[in-house]
Order: sequence, then C-alpha cells, then structure tokens
Amino acid sequence: MDKKDDLRQRTKQFALRVIGLVESLPKGRTADMIGHQLLRSATSVGANYRAACRAKSIADFISKMGTVEEEADESLYWMELLVEAGIVKSELLTALMQEADELVAITVASINTAKKRHTKKTG
Repeated sequence: MDKKDDLRQRTKQFALRVIGLVESLPKGRTADMIGHQLLRSATSVGANYRAACRAKSIADFISKMGTVEEEADESLYWMELLVEAGIVKSELLTALMQEADELVAITVASINTAKKRHTKKTG
C-alpha cells in the first residue's frame, strides 16, 4: 500500500471513528450542535483528501490539501470543545485527537513538499 492509499484509508477511518463518537454523544442542544459540526468537518477531511488526489496541478493540490488541513484542525477544535465543556471525558478522546493532530501534521508536510516542488518548477 502506498502513502496515498494509506492516507486515504486513515482519513476514512478517522471519519468512521468520529461517526461512532457523535452517535454516542449524550442528547442535548450543545452536544447536538458540536456533534453536527464535528461530523461535518471530520467527514470532510477524507472527502477533500480524495479530491486532492485528483488535483489538476500542483497549485490545485496545494489548495485542496489546505482545505484538508483546515477541516482536520477544525475537527480537533470541536473535540476540544466537547472535552472542555464536560460533555466527553478527555481520556475517551485522546487517541482520536492524536489522530486529528497527526493528520494535520501529515497534511502540512505534504503541502510544504508540494510548495517546494512548485517553486523548483516555476522558479
């Protein structure tokens, strides 16, 4: 399995894990709202990564990966809110938050690599 397939699988697993989390949240206005936002951003990570894999150019790839970075970081934000609002115990989200953080780091590294390649081509 190459890096692209590995990351495609990781982003899908991340979305599935978040779906499970959101389904297990206690019912209530705040949990429902945060859960909705988390579900939207977390499922968007994989969808936007797949779009980046089909980018038409390096600039298009960089742009689409920027969206992946934003959505992964936003997912992390919503999970932090769930913990800090006392809706979910932090130890229940540690692994999922770590995965979101790793996805952000991988995405940033990919963007930086693509920018270097783009600079070499155009510079």
